[in-house]
Amino acid sequence: MSEQQSIHGIWTKRWTFVLAATGSAVGLGNIWKFPYMAGENGGGAFVLIYLCFIAAIGIPVMLAEILLGRRGRASPINSMHKLADEAQATPFWGGIGWLGAVAGMLILSFYSVVAGWAVSYVYLMASGTFTGQEAEVISGEFGNLVSDPAKLVDWHTVFIAMTVVVVANGIHKGLEMAVQLLMPLLFIMLLLLLGYSMTQEAFTDSLRFLFKVDFGKLTEEAVLSALGHSFFTLSLGMGAIMAYGAYMSRQQSLAATVVTVGVLDTLVAIVAGMVIFTIVFANGLEPGAGPSLMFQTLPIAFSQMPGGVVLGTMFFVLVVAAAWSSAISLAEPAVAWAVETLGMNRGVAALIVGVVAWVLGVACALSLNIWSDVKIFDETIFDFLDKLTTNIMLPLGGLLICIFVAWVMDRAIVRKEVDIDHPTIYKIWFFLVRFVSPVGVAVVMLNKLME
Repeated sequence: MSEQQSIHGIWTKRWTFVLAATGSAVGLGNIWKFPYMAGENGGGAFVLIYLCFIAAIGIPVMLAEILLGRRGRASPINSMHKLADEAQATPFWGGIGWLGAVAGMLILSFYSVVAGWAVSYVYLMASGTFTGQEAEVISGEFGNLVSDPAKLVDWHTVFIAMTVVVVANGIHKGLEMAVQLLMPLLFIMLLLLLGYSMTQEAFTDSLRFLFKVDFGKLTEEAVLSALGHSFFTLSLGMGAIMAYGAYMSRQQSLAATVVTVGVLDTLVAIVAGMVIFTIVFANGLEPGAGPSLMFQTLPIAFSQMPGGVVLGTMFFVLVVAAAWSSAISLAEPAVAWAVETLGMNRGVAALIVGVVAWVLGVACALSLNIWSDVKIFDETIFDFLDKLTTNIMLPLGGLLICIFVAWVMDRAIVRKEVDIDHPTIYKIWFFLVRFVSPVGVAVVMLNKLME
């Protein structure tokens, strides 16, 4: 296959791709899910095993997925069809692109509902709604939001519109401009919140909780949770990273860039954990509060601390920035395919993808209240789509990516594309993608299916 360029354009600078890929990876999983998972699973031992899995599974699979995107130079669907053709393999492998694009669309639908919660909390914090309120009233606000179908749909609509506007404007005027604004904003706010946390006595308690390793607290369930999260936190298997890889310059070092993205993504999760647990310990709250940690526990803390309105608003703007940068990457694979294959104008394609995600998202939002009795395999619509994508589609996509790169593609092409100069490092990466990562991903999928 001769060298091609994406019809959508190329990232103008190396760091633009780093910011875009980091933006795709950094999302609610880092700022919402990782802290409460660490809280539920005993802290330091969970964090250590999570970091090991990021290095052994997450980063190698990410490198394989971006490799496919840069080689194919098209949407994940069309890239995988080209690459299957090049490898003289069955067209079945083109299904990897479809699996990722559909998974991204489905994830965007319910992800937008949760991101809408964060948008609403920016307003609640900035308006001082929680100031001087009792803890029960503050924690009850989240229940009021989730039980109100009109509010949920309104905030979901706002977030989908934010996503469509960015994607409709293309690579340079849309995605690049968005990540160049959102990611520095995210990093600055995270560092400001970290600076505030470091002035608090509870900061040492936070560090002890996150980094003091006690393997006695490490259960089998905690290990499996760390394994699963190490894969999903990097946005693997959903086409987003492959799509972004298609816009990557040939002059960029693939391996160095992927390691940078993996490190930044992990740092955001750990720093968010430091900030959140400092606030939790300073206010005598429960670190293992679970999914309610961000929307019920933290607002209580913000309402009680000096400058809580500013800090709380800053925190939820940070959450929205992370969610927004991820959402645009979820929509991109389907939009890119529609532009390439159907000849659509990008704005029209983005609008259609946005409307489909919005309709599914409305169903997800209503399943939390007035449609809670509507079940698919005994699950609400929201939970069904969440489990379908997280437990089946993403790990299956990741597993197939590993198999295709390590077992189907021509070894010389893989060696050329991955661009790892040191032969030993290349052999380690190839071994991980060929044997270790597929086993790890398969374990995640089987464990989730047996729950």
